[in-house]
Amino acid sequence: MVFAAIGVAAAVTRPGAGVLAWLPTVTGAALAIVVLHRLHALAGAIESADLDPDGRRRFLRGLGLTAGVAVAGGVVGRWLTERQAVAKARDNVVLPPARQSPPAVPATARVPGVTPYVSSNADFYRIDTALYPPQVDPSTWELRIHGMVRNPITITWEQLLRRPMIERHVTLACVSNEVGGDLIGNALWLGTPIRELLDEADPLPGADQVIQRSVDGWTCGTPTAVLRDGRDALLTIGMNGQPLPVEHGFPVRMVVPGLYGYVSACKWITEIELSRFDDFDAYWARRGWSAQGPIKTQSRIDTPRDGAARPAGTVVAGGVAWAQHTGIAKVEVQVDDEPWAEATLAGTVSADTWRQWSYSWTATPGVHRLRVRATDRRGRTQTSIPAPPDPDGATGWHAVTILVK
Repeated sequence: MVFAAIGVAAAVTRPGAGVLAWLPTVTGAALAIVVLHRLHALAGAIESADLDPDGRRRFLRGLGLTAGVAVAGGVVGRWLTERQAVAKARDNVVLPPARQSPPAVPATARVPGVTPYVSSNADFYRIDTALYPPQVDPSTWELRIHGMVRNPITITWEQLLRRPMIERHVTLACVSNEVGGDLIGNALWLGTPIRELLDEADPLPGADQVIQRSVDGWTCGTPTAVLRDGRDALLTIGMNGQPLPVEHGFPVRMVVPGLYGYVSACKWITEIELSRFDDFDAYWARRGWSAQGPIKTQSRIDTPRDGAARPAGTVVAGGVAWAQHTGIAKVEVQVDDEPWAEATLAGTVSADTWRQWSYSWTATPGVHRLRVRATDRRGRTQTSIPAPPDPDGATGWHAVTILVK
């Protein structure tokens, strides 16, 4: 208890201590009391059993249990300390200004229930393999670019902050998103163009894959040509005007328009290796998913929801459609078996984001089915053939059934 008091005093009086600075020390002390009590009881049991075999076995079992509790307490205490330290480091990050600002966000669809054009950090979907988000202190972060390059590079956090930054709205989508699903979001990202970093590293001929590694060892592979074709592929440090949230990759992640996240959007990135697709399969590719993962054109009905009820008369439907890095040219809605009708499209800042749409129709009493489909700027209409997300993204037309009273 004396040592715990000293530890608490040291924790709460250090510069920058947070409101929970005392928690790891108190947790450890509480576990120590439990362990001490258990060992004292076991010592008494051994003495009374005069070291008989059953007593020794009980002692060993108890010792193993208390050791496990102590290890678990140490791990939890360290994780809490690291989490608090990284949260404090993130609060202290001052994002550099962007050399290029994004176009102004256009007028959005004024339809209740339609997803906002920009997703908030709190509402942005999260899909990854981390049980708990890795806690990475930016002061110790480094990015190593190596492999099939003429000029290997290592970049520190401070060096990254000094690089030219741009801001771009980019919509990200998960390959596991079902038709009509919500594993997709649009945000304003601040970062440095990855193309410029690759140019400095100077890839060797044949290096057709850029392997990205997370601090926890997760990997994804992006076509080198995609990262150098002029699109706004970014090594990102900011999201919607704030440092990246820890769960979205703080301090640094990749954002690549037009590719599903499992082949492009490495969070907590710490390594880039130039390689060949023939030589290396990334995490999901070795589990049977497509190696390159271009995002498929899709559309979604946000309102009315499936099973909703509406009064007869004018009903306004709305939602979003996306064809990243190609852009949406048209969205059409079908009510029951009537001819397809063109919806009204809201504006967009680029081909790398989704577009909101709306459609008004005069509803008569009864049960009605609404379907939606989108056409990209190359004139390709999304397929009606349903397919599951595995291995390269779901397809099909989203439909809802509503009751009009």
